[in-house]
Amino acid sequence: MIFMNVVPIGPIHPVLKEPIRIKLLVEGENVKGAELDMGYVHRGIERIMEGKHYLKGIHLAERVCGICSYIHTQTFAECIENMCNIKAPEKAEYLRVVTCELERLHSHLIAAAVYNLAIEHETIGIWMLNARETIMDLLESITGNRVNMGFNVVGGVRLDLNKELLDSIYKKLDEFEDDIVNIVEAFQNGPLIGMRSKHIGTIGYKEIMKTRAAGPVARASGIPESDWRLRHETYQALNFKPDWRNEGDNYARMMVRHDEMITSIKLIRRALELYSECSGHVRTKAEIKGSEGEWKNEAHRGEVYYKIAITDGGLIKRIIIRTPTVMNLEAYKYMLKTCPTISDAVATYTSIDPCVSCTERTIELKDTITGKSSNYKF
Repeated sequence: MIFMNVVPIGPIHPVLKEPIRIKLLVEGENVKGAELDMGYVHRGIERIMEGKHYLKGIHLAERVCGICSYIHTQTFAECIENMCNIKAPEKAEYLRVVTCELERLHSHLIAAAVYNLAIEHETIGIWMLNARETIMDLLESITGNRVNMGFNVVGGVRLDLNKELLDSIYKKLDEFEDDIVNIVEAFQNGPLIGMRSKHIGTIGYKEIMKTRAAGPVARASGIPESDWRLRHETYQALNFKPDWRNEGDNYARMMVRHDEMITSIKLIRRALELYSECSGHVRTKAEIKGSEGEWKNEAHRGEVYYKIAITDGGLIKRIIIRTPTVMNLEAYKYMLKTCPTISDAVATYTSIDPCVSCTERTIELKDTITGKSSNYKF
């Protein structure tokens, strides 16, 4: 007779970047399902934004996530620009692409490093982290900081580039590309990696559509149109084409990120070429009018969505943020069907590159007497 057992992982665990509790339901060593317990890093950041000026709001948006902090400020700024008919200068639009893609590189490198450490390939994991330092240096040289950069403003960006910095970016990108091509080749040809990654954590097209999974998780299962950069005017001007695969397993999800790193390098070079042809300022005056609107961008884990309502004075009446990990965690439960061992289930969790702090933003308040839940509306 075989008994079903629960194997708890977390909330504190060496393979987890952030605290979350995963309860794996196992039969012997075979994984049958999972429950996810969250709430360990809840901050209620959307509620904190209410009533604050949009200048403070963009400051808080950058703190939704520590790894993809930049894309949150870009989405916040572009949402208000779209609402209030504010046109950012062309130079600023290209600089946003450069900084966004640099952040995508550093995010994918962390995801790849954590995955390789999860499957016990420490060599490639450390190589990825070492390569990431080049990208972090570039982000610091462009924006003045490595993580919370404070680079975006409504109406453009804060800083311009000079000739010396432009030359330095090209030089470091060339060095980084050589390094990353060699590292990815080692990943592709590693027998241990293939054994631990191929046909593990597989999820198909139907399950992706059912869970509305986003980002590399969706594109690894044959859905290239999930990339919101296809709908962004600046990326359309750069002739952007998404990277995707069909296998839907751990290996495919990591290879999509590897392919996207090479694509990001090409996008940065092209954006810098077009930036060099532009003239003028990188910031325009923002005239804020009371309105509401929404905007979507392709964050490094997938679609990030902002819906904002503001007053004539620029105070935030209500803000809603949706991040991709919400959907990708649902997809994770389907991936467990092809995880033969507990260690494979852990590696599969890291393959979706979850961001717990992105996900835990709001809290539902329930009246214990009436049983009604709080419902904030625009």
